[in-house]
Amino acid sequence: MFGFFWVVSLGGLVALMGFIEFKKAGVYCKEVKVYIPGGQNFIDKEEVDNILKVHHPQLVGRNMESINLHELEKKLRANPFIESAVVYADMDGIIKVEISQRRPVLRVMNRFDQDFYIDQDGLKIPLSANFTARVIAANGYIDEAFGNKVDTLHSDIAKQLFKTADFINRDSLWSAQIAQIYVNQDHEIELVPRVGNNRILLGNADDLQIKFNNLLVFYRQAIPQVGWDRYKIINIKFANQVVGVKNDNFKKDSLKAVTRIADSIKMSKDTTSQIN
Repeated sequence: MFGFFWVVSLGGLVALMGFIEFKKAGVYCKEVKVYIPGGQNFIDKEEVDNILKVHHPQLVGRNMESINLHELEKKLRANPFIESAVVYADMDGIIKVEISQRRPVLRVMNRFDQDFYIDQDGLKIPLSANFTARVIAANGYIDEAFGNKVDTLHSDIAKQLFKTADFINRDSLWSAQIAQIYVNQDHEIELVPRVGNNRILLGNADDLQIKFNNLLVFYRQAIPQVGWDRYKIINIKFANQVVGVKNDNFKKDSLKAVTRIADSIKMSKDTTSQIN
């Protein structure tokens, strides 16, 4: 009895598949619907239509059986701004295209005068003629070369820049305060703030949470007392301290303020260790 049930079910499945194939043979493409969620505009419906050649040669009007949906997906995925693409069709002859765009987190201008983005997955992608992403920019002594194609990061400094930019982008305070990233001759990372005329010497991308916590303590405790122009460099590259390099044109002594900052950072670390 059990075997008979499976024979009947298998026969029904074969018949259903045969019906679907029979109906598909008589269905023609009526329309191509494109879905591109998100706020980025690296690619739009018109460009998708051009990639798929919706109108030239005509995709609409063709027999669905003659359309290779897998091949259409491959064409879309070859575009450097498309992270993923899914193409499928319903029984009414409508082809649906769902696209996910790459999301840049950093724009890099290397020492070879090449510009490129680094996306959310740490991949290099080219600039777009249609759209400029509003992301933090990095320049200076950056050795990471770009071959004008989607590629992984190869140099240590590029990986550190991606890690730093990703950290900044995830924090609303720092994404609002940090305007630019610069790599100096020593291959150390410097941050250019939107408020203040100083440079923030980050060093590398190690211990980012601790370093930025120290910087926040410095902003809250020292800056209100000595002002934004007291220091030309704020050095946070050491995880246990903040060192302010004085601006020679500024006369006000801030030794007491700096001492209080060091105490505040130590207290902050002691409190964190007690919590953990």
